[in-house]
Amino acid sequence: MKNKVFLEGMRDGLPIGLGYFAVSFSLGIVARNASLTPFQGFIASLLCVASAGEYALFTSIQQAASFFEIALITLIVNARYLLMSCALTQRFDSKTPFIHRLLLGFGVTDELFGITIARPGKINPVYSYGAFFTGIPLWCIGTSLGILAGNFLPIRVVSALSVALYGMFLAIIVPPAKKNLVIMISVLISFAASYACSVLPYIKTLSGGTRTIILTIVISSAVALIKPIPEVEESLTNDSLSEEKSK
Repeated sequence: MKNKVFLEGMRDGLPIGLGYFAVSFSLGIVARNASLTPFQGFIASLLCVASAGEYALFTSIQQAASFFEIALITLIVNARYLLMSCALTQRFDSKTPFIHRLLLGFGVTDELFGITIARPGKINPVYSYGAFFTGIPLWCIGTSLGILAGNFLPIRVVSALSVALYGMFLAIIVPPAKKNLVIMISVLISFAASYACSVLPYIKTLSGGTRTIILTIVISSAVALIKPIPEVEESLTNDSLSEEKSK
């Protein structure tokens, strides 16, 4: 039974891993610009399985940020995974050992969380391990190969590939911004505030990592206070998900 569940996880994790490979290859170009070796890039991707988190990590290294800044910005950017892990804990069997909860929390990503939480009944850690087995190695290998390619490709090609990751982030924010006016306004304010911080006296002298930390905390907190998600809407969403699963 465990082998069957593990194979199901591998099957569902493979297409996610292939997508990870493409994204992490572009991320490897950024890591190469930060002077990381292929081995260092592999380890970084293994320990921080997150595109936005690693992008913040590599760009902070490139800007010679302090260890504290790097740790803090990575924590802030990856904070959503804390919420995902809390959601997963509600679906564990009460007898599930702590080590399994810890390992699943370590490997949580947006996509792997999605396929895990979508399965009916209690969460079986073996399924997630199968998905991790195919998804995470491809993520790490893609980063290493991106660094290798960056070392051999012409500078103009490397510069062009560096833009690919910005395209990925645009693909993430544009669809929800088109559907939700609050998200669109928040994104536009973020762009404007980021530019303002790069030209304003004193603030522009701060490191890029520090400015990112300040902007992330201030803008996200302001939006959460001004336009919080209504509890009724959350309740209806949860009820709808329960009905869909029961069907």
